[in-house]
Amino acid sequence: MDETVSRTERDDVALLTGPEAGEVLQAALAAEGATLGPWSVHAVHHRPGAGVTVGYTVRAGEGGEEDYLCATTGRVTAPPGLGLVRLESGRSVVHVWRHPADPELPALADACSPARLAERLGVAEAPSVELLAYRPLRRAVVRARGASLSDGEVYVKVVRPKTLRDLASRHVMLTEAGVPAPQVLHADDDGLLAIRAGRGTSLAGELARGMDVTRARSVLSDVVTVLDRLPATALGLPRRSAWAERSGHYAHAASVVLPEHADRIERLADGIAAALARTDPGPVAPTHGDLYEANLLMTEGRVSTVLDVDALGPGHRVDDLACLLAHVSVLPHLAPRTYPGVPVVLETWTAMCGQWVDPGALHARAAGVVLSLVAGARRRGAPDWRSDAEGRLAEAERWLAGP
Repeated sequence: MDETVSRTERDDVALLTGPEAGEVLQAALAAEGATLGPWSVHAVHHRPGAGVTVGYTVRAGEGGEEDYLCATTGRVTAPPGLGLVRLESGRSVVHVWRHPADPELPALADACSPARLAERLGVAEAPSVELLAYRPLRRAVVRARGASLSDGEVYVKVVRPKTLRDLASRHVMLTEAGVPAPQVLHADDDGLLAIRAGRGTSLAGELARGMDVTRARSVLSDVVTVLDRLPATALGLPRRSAWAERSGHYAHAASVVLPEHADRIERLADGIAAALARTDPGPVAPTHGDLYEANLLMTEGRVSTVLDVDALGPGHRVDDLACLLAHVSVLPHLAPRTYPGVPVVLETWTAMCGQWVDPGALHARAAGVVLSLVAGARRRGAPDWRSDAEGRLAEAERWLAGP
């Protein structure tokens, strides 16, 4: 990444997470006649080359109710107006809005409102709603529960309007091919997609409970069987770069949160790029694109639902396998007491994958995926996030070192 961009984004992170962020929030609230009370950083979203977005819990004045504001240096296409304030701070342009009025996700406000969501879905009883995931300017996931909903529970994905039809078509493509992906129940062109709830429990839960070598082999074999069923029509979809192929971008994000390890991170990214150049990724095939334990629901040791199919398309099988192994390998850094049995499973799965794809490519690409996870270790409510981030960095280096 260009050093000027890299330096600018480091400055943006410092601006939006440091004391000056209070001035930004105060200026935004002043536009609607309010004053800023206590505030704190809740979440930091950094997309290298695409800006920085920070979410804050705030109170308007000393006795005001708690609210949630977002500020971004990323690209915003909506014009400033009601609910969206444009500010300039030094060399940076910052847009601020109050959740859920995301300027790039126009359907989010309705998805978060029980009454308006019921109207969207055509049900008489307003469901309860819970925001499960939110990537400002990009996407959100809301869980809705109520007796009038299909199976009593549906999931609502909110995306940018221009991506809605592509996402819906991926779900349809998979279900028509017999792949256990959630069925589409409702789609609106402004970016709201309602899907049936998945069946089963997360593979992460299976890993937490522990599994012996025999069960581990059986589970991975079933995952690969599902990958074998991905339809050939997915080859006609746009190809997205694999995580490892963007190692330079993720190295930049990692350096922002671990600046003291910047040289080490740069060497890692260079090593990944060199390893990708000299190893064989194998033939192009239909791929999930973001295959890891949270996106696989299991029932009696078999995959019963495949989640998060946004990245379905042409790629290399080695990248799906590397993604799974990489995510599993960081679980002990994320929660060591929860996943004591992961090393044995990981050793088993790595050996199995090495029989199906080039082991050198597998390790290099797993290193790239782990590098992409380093910056995500910094999160609210994790006072020990730095040791987690450093553990992930060391894990990426171990992957790159090879079999």
